[in-house]
Amino acid sequence: MSDILLDMYDLLLDRFGLQYWWPAETEFEVVVGAILTQQTRWENVERAIINLKQRSLLSPASLAQVERGVIEGCIRCTGFYRQKAERLQLLSRYFSENGMDRILGKPVSELREELLSLKGVGPETADSIILYAAHKPVFVIDAYTTRICSCIGIDGGYDVLQRYFEDLLPESVLLYQEFHALIVMYGKEYCARKRCDECIILTV
Repeated sequence: MSDILLDMYDLLLDRFGLQYWWPAETEFEVVVGAILTQQTRWENVERAIINLKQRSLLSPASLAQVERGVIEGCIRCTGFYRQKAERLQLLSRYFSENGMDRILGKPVSELREELLSLKGVGPETADSIILYAAHKPVFVIDAYTTRICSCIGIDGGYDVLQRYFEDLLPESVLLYQEFHALIVMYGKEYCARKRCDECIILTV
């Protein structure tokens, strides 16, 4: 079964090339992006991050202390901006008070449990932070991954699918990052555009 996943990875890599995802200059920018990308397109996240950078707000301390309305104005383009502004400020205070390096340096299970205890942080968001900010090996399951797995006959909730990938793939941060990014790229190009009759994954 592991061959199926590795064949899928090779197929997507050949089709799209290396993605070098997550595009961020700092670990905290990954954290911010993981919150902002909820229920919106990445293009909107990029605009919001630029707005935050222009106001020098991409650090835990600065984002924790600024007036909430300023954050809302910067991230309005991502939708649900009041909710996201609250979540960003809570996360910023958490990292500012406890130390970014100390938190991200914790073992995966402990780090994941802490992140999931924070308001607005679900499994996908927590795992994105762990994989792309802490650089620790957890496989991120998003809507495209779930959809693609269903199409090839692999069903289950978040935890089931995550175990499937982690059990069958070599444990590698870079592999997990690239594979997840390639699935997202494929999902945008094929699934979101309903190009099911052109699906190349079904040939694996």
